[in-house]
Amino acid sequence: MRRKQVLMLVGICALASSAMGQIFAPAEMSNKSKECLECHQKLNPGLYQQWGSSKHYRGNVGCYECHQANQDDVDAFKHEGSTIAILVTPKDCARCHSKEVEEFAGSHHSKAGRILGSLDNVLAEVVEGNKGMHTQAFSQGVSAAAVNGCWQCHGSEVKVLPGGKLDPATYPNSGIGRLNPDGTEGSCNACHTRHDFSVAQARHPDTCGKCHLGPDHPQKEIYEESKHGIQFFSKEDEMNLDNEKWIVGEDYWAAPTCATCHMSATKDQAVTHDIGMRISWNNRPAISVRPEVSDAKMDLPGQNVPWQVRRDNMKDVCISCHQNQWVDNFYVQYDALIELYNTKFAIPGKALYDLAGPLKSPVPFANKIDFTWFELWHHEGRRARHGASMMAPDYTHWHGTYEIARNFYSEYIPELRELVEKGLHSDDAEKVEAAKALDAKIEEVLNSDNHKWFLGKMDDDEASQRKRAAEEFKARYKD
Repeated sequence: MRRKQVLMLVGICALASSAMGQIFAPAEMSNKSKECLECHQKLNPGLYQQWGSSKHYRGNVGCYECHQANQDDVDAFKHEGSTIAILVTPKDCARCHSKEVEEFAGSHHSKAGRILGSLDNVLAEVVEGNKGMHTQAFSQGVSAAAVNGCWQCHGSEVKVLPGGKLDPATYPNSGIGRLNPDGTEGSCNACHTRHDFSVAQARHPDTCGKCHLGPDHPQKEIYEESKHGIQFFSKEDEMNLDNEKWIVGEDYWAAPTCATCHMSATKDQAVTHDIGMRISWNNRPAISVRPEVSDAKMDLPGQNVPWQVRRDNMKDVCISCHQNQWVDNFYVQYDALIELYNTKFAIPGKALYDLAGPLKSPVPFANKIDFTWFELWHHEGRRARHGASMMAPDYTHWHGTYEIARNFYSEYIPELRELVEKGLHSDDAEKVEAAKALDAKIEEVLNSDNHKWFLGKMDDDEASQRKRAAEEFKARYKD
């Protein structure tokens, strides 16, 4: 009797396993995909081998399952008797990965392509570039600087040519906010490189470093300087990156990666593809704002998720390795740096720049002060804020607040005063009034507690403290 019960249980489990297989993956490779492989195994052996090492291969998901298209799709074309498309878009991925695509579609990552036409893109299209690159879709020309630079991270608007071919100015492109012909935004391939879709690769900081590095958003370099990055690169072989279940504090504990903090599972949170759900400050704009504010501007679902909830989500990650006091104290430090940047430089700096508008050329980046202000917030300001958010002191200070302060006092203020001087001597009454308004604002800013040291108006108590500290320093290090 016991043997029969065991055999019956085994049979039920086998049946259940078979049923589950039918739910989550095809029982066998489709004939369509087999037909694709007959040629592409020879024509594209590299892609074939990458796919062969993927979970897609083991799940009988082949070429056709991803590249199939409807006849009325904008980018569809006939190929060896099948209707296919070159691009695999989030809509295609959603056939199997609907939850992940829904989360991604609500994130800032998927909207990265909306930078096209922004002030940032003016630099690549006009200031740095020209219309010297001509393609069928851009007969009037397009900037190669934008095509090879901005668009490769942010995503291009993919243009479809007759016959389903894609315009070379817009493809190849794996920008994370790519604007696809089917109306979707984004490219899963930005993180899950085709055709192996390695989970270990998506979890590795180098993958994020394809875009998150450089003078304006050096998160990759910041991470490498931080204790987290130091731990990771010294203990990478302990990270268990290719494990299917990858829960911090359970499957690994040597270090966190970008994915750990912003996306991956904890003991209490599932994986999320909305990278904003654990961020409590948006440090992208000139003045840092809470993330729900920026989400509301883009009409994203996150507009209904307060920053306090997101911070708790991140703290849940942190306490996998740290104590509550450590985590709470870190956020006190981080918030203080954001407050410092916002109140001392960003808010008054933007107010001054706005008042300078009537006194300079209206053409973006036709004035030196345009570059000075842009780099103050877009480069140095972001470096300071991102450095503090990820605990990289060199980026917070020397590449951040030091350069902000140096350029604010030695470049920005003198350039504003030059505009005032020129405006006051103008024959245009409106410019004279604009110069007076700007001059008054400069004086107001410089005479505030944050800046009055620059005018030699430091408080007596603080001046005494600085003098005493200097004397103690000299005494401590004298020969």
